[in-house]
Amino acid sequence: MPEGNTGKPPTARGASRATAGRPRRPSLGGGAPAQDRELRAQGRQTVQKLLEAGLAEFDERGFQAVRVDDVVRRAKTSHGTFYLYFSNKEDLFKALLQDALIDMAALIDEFPVVTRNDAGRAALRRWVNSFCDTYAAHASVIRILSQAEIVGEEVFGDGLQVMFKLSEAITGGMTAATRTAGKETPAGHAELTGVALLMMLERINYLLTVEVRLPREEMIDRLTAIIFAAFHSV
Repeated sequence: MPEGNTGKPPTARGASRATAGRPRRPSLGGGAPAQDRELRAQGRQTVQKLLEAGLAEFDERGFQAVRVDDVVRRAKTSHGTFYLYFSNKEDLFKALLQDALIDMAALIDEFPVVTRNDAGRAALRRWVNSFCDTYAAHASVIRILSQAEIVGEEVFGDGLQVMFKLSEAITGGMTAATRTAGKETPAGHAELTGVALLMMLERINYLLTVEVRLPREEMIDRLTAIIFAAFHSV
């Protein structure tokens, strides 16, 4: 997101910059109707168009207001084509969600051990920047995912599980960093701090996607400074 961003997340195609080097988008395989066949290049292109159209509609209208009619109209295709690849709008959303969860899960393995020096701070800043890029690439999907009453308990639970694992990764990094400094951090204290830091990251990134104008690079610097201080004060 550029500085002073307007809050509009990238499209499914635009997500590639934030997720370079990660696995090929599972969403390009389509939804339930397409799972038993291998799609050719034209089929993947059609799925891509439908995904981009669905993402744009979800972003503008919200999940509940979107109809398949809206998606096919924006994608400039037919209902018959849509149902070749997706069962309904819920199926299309789940395909988009697969991509979001894979990219968010990748952040778990990428979290560094934040040592008490400039190298540790720089490593942390890179991770915070990656978190912000990933959140921005999937902002519409993540916002919908946070509404359990809309997406259902099973889908909501998948997202919650990834968030718990992210919190555990932060806690693990905190614990490893303090051990490097010759300290022992109470487990409960570290876990609570990890959850608090993740919630701060998520909420600020949420604000950055709903028309709140914040200077991105300065915000990443401040988030890094806060998290860095938390690592070495518990």
